[in-house]
Formats: sequence, structure tokens, C-alpha cells
Amino acid sequence: MNGLDLTRYNHFLSRPTKGWEVTDLTADEAVEHFIRESLSEYTRNAYRSELAHFADWGGELPASAVLVARYLADHADMLAPSSLARRVATLSKVHEANAWPNPCRSEIVRATMRGIKRVNGTVQDQARPLLREDLFILLNALGDDPRAKRDRALLLIGWAGGFRSSELVGLDLPDIEEVREGLALHLRRSKTDQTGQGRKIGIPLGRTRHCPVAALSAWLGVLASDHGPIFRPVDRHGNVQPDRLRSDAVSTILRNRLANGGIDPEGYSGHSLRAGLATSAIKAGVPTYKVRAQTGHASDLMLSRYVRDAGLFDGNAAGALL
Repeated sequence: MNGLDLTRYNHFLSRPTKGWEVTDLTADEAVEHFIRESLSEYTRNAYRSELAHFADWGGELPASAVLVARYLADHADMLAPSSLARRVATLSKVHEANAWPNPCRSEIVRATMRGIKRVNGTVQDQARPLLREDLFILLNALGDDPRAKRDRALLLIGWAGGFRSSELVGLDLPDIEEVREGLALHLRRSKTDQTGQGRKIGIPLGRTRHCPVAALSAWLGVLASDHGPIFRPVDRHGNVQPDRLRSDAVSTILRNRLANGGIDPEGYSGHSLRAGLATSAIKAGVPTYKVRAQTGHASDLMLSRYVRDAGLFDGNAAGALL
């Protein structure tokens, strides 16, 4: 039998890997296809990148526990603990997939990671939430040209739906369902729904002049199409392109519009729309289960940082004294 090329099996590596003798499973192209599709393209690309980094350092597969621990120690001052943890998870995954002894389960690797976290800390940079008041400031600064109409719809729908950037740009025109209360958007796949079960997100009619339903309607009037992606690039002449807007464009658009509205864009990203809805809703007294229904967070624990930030000045001890 031949060693299996992992790029065909699960796209972990960019070149064949020796050492895994397989059965006639590889002869079944349909099985291979579904095994590949068990991971998103984003995840496969991340695995490739992280394993390439390990290989460029001098790592070999299968790896020993000592080798993995040395790799972590060598990069402790260059990579955040969260980045190192992702690399450990990737190495663990590729060893499990190949039925190799998993070095990442060893105490030496676990102890090395614990030591790195104690020394370097585990605090992660978080996107600043775009709060309701700041959202309205940047919307007030928008014009009425095609690009402004797209950006108004993009920002309002992204904020009102609590969407991730990838989810927002992944919406297609057939995903829009008009209902009496506003719109129901069909999210067919997301980061936490890789099997494509999908869910509906309600976008209500707005009570202010910044209505997400009206903003999307205005953009669709410019789009003048009934198929393909909702959010697309617009050139400097106002011509709408047929391609889908890239996920990272959401961050660029938001930061540019913040700057145009006189708000420092430092610390904001595409995730600021989702974080802004969650934080603003909690500040307004919306129950967390209702916030989770909109954002798709699995539990209140996942919302805890927004709850903490939203209540930072509620009953503040210093505020009662100064």
C-alpha cells in the first residue's frame, strides 16, 4: 500500500506525508470527498499554515513530545499563548487523524503550555464594540451614492443581525425573506454550524431613521438583481461588481467610515459589529437568551465578556464616592 497524501485526505499538509499505511478506504473517492468537506476551507488553510510553520522550524511528523515542547519554548516570546495553543491543537489533530501516538497529550507539552501562559499571560486583544451611539454617528456621515448605500446596508445588517464578517458577506439574495415584522435572513452556514443546518435571523423594522430593512432595500435597488451575493465591491465610479465582497473588507469599510465620522478607528474590526450589538443590547436590558438567539452564541458563558463590559459603570463603586 502507498502512504496517504494528507492533502487529499484532510488538507493538513501541502505535501505528501509518509508513515500512514491505509486500507482501501482511499479507493473510495466519495468517502474522501466527504472527509475533506468535514473541515471548512478556512480551517484547512489554517492547518496548512500552522503545519508549514512547524516544518520550517525543523519539525517532523510524527513528532515526539520533546520536539513539540521545544517548538513551543522556542516561540514563546514570538507568538501569543493563544496562537501556540492553536498550533498544539493542529498538531494533535494531525496525529489523531493518522493514528499516531499523540505527543500533545503528554505532560511535558501540557506543562510547557501552562508555564508559557503563567509567564506571558493569556489576555487577548478584543475588538472594540461599535456601540449604538457611535454607529449612528458614522451613519449620519454617509452620503447617498452607491457605495454609501452599500456600506449603510452592510453596517446596519451586520450590526442588527450580530453577524460575523464571513457570515455577512456570505449572504445571497435568495437568503432574504420578507415578513411583516421586517426581514428573515437565512444563514445557511457559519463558524459554529459547519454541517449547514442553518438558522434564521430576524431583522426588525427600525424605529429610527436608521432602519436596517430600509437600508437594505435601498441597496437592493442599486443592485437590481435577484441572484448572487448581496454585498459586492463597488468601484470608485459607482459601478457594482459581480463578485462577492471579501470578509476582510468589512473591517476596512467600518474603519474608513468611522474615520469619516470623526471617530478614531483604532481597535475596531469587522467583529465590532457583532460585539457592538451584544454589548448595546445588554446595556439596554435585553435578556441574554434573547441576545444569544440573535448572535448564535452557544451559552451565556460565551457572552460573559460583553456582559462584563456593558455593566462596567453600573453601580460603580468609585462612582458612588467621587
